[in-house]
Amino acid sequence: MSRLIAALAVLALLVSGYFWAALSWSYSSGERAGWVQKISHKGWLCKTWEGELALVSLPGSAVEKFYFTVHDEAVAQQITQVIGRRVSLHYEEKVGLPTSCFGDTRHFVTRVTVTPDIPIGPGLTLPNPAAPGGPAAPAPAPAASR
Repeated sequence: MSRLIAALAVLALLVSGYFWAALSWSYSSGERAGWVQKISHKGWLCKTWEGELALVSLPGSAVEKFYFTVHDEAVAQQITQVIGRRVSLHYEEKVGLPTSCFGDTRHFVTRVTVTPDIPIGPGLTLPNPAAPGGPAAPAPAPAASR
């Protein structure tokens, strides 16, 4: 009986060690820039924040989507506040997580930054009017009097 308990304890330690290693080690990390289209808190048992970033490399090109997961509640709230604005998301790619309880994607966002400029070509940028410090919207024209 004691051998069974010892074997189960060793197995539990190995499994927990594997999960710790998979969650603390990143296969890759990087930045993706685009427009946050969606973020939702979903799941039956394990609730995770899942989002979608629209990537556009050149005007007129097809939109590519970057799907991501957020574990940090504060980062999820920051992303919720910037939906529809151009942002840069810092992510870490985790591999080897066996269930979707950790998230639907392998890309875990750890930081969000609103990007102030919109690139339209090599060396050409437009100010992002939605970004802090961007140009103000033009005032409406006064109504013509008769």
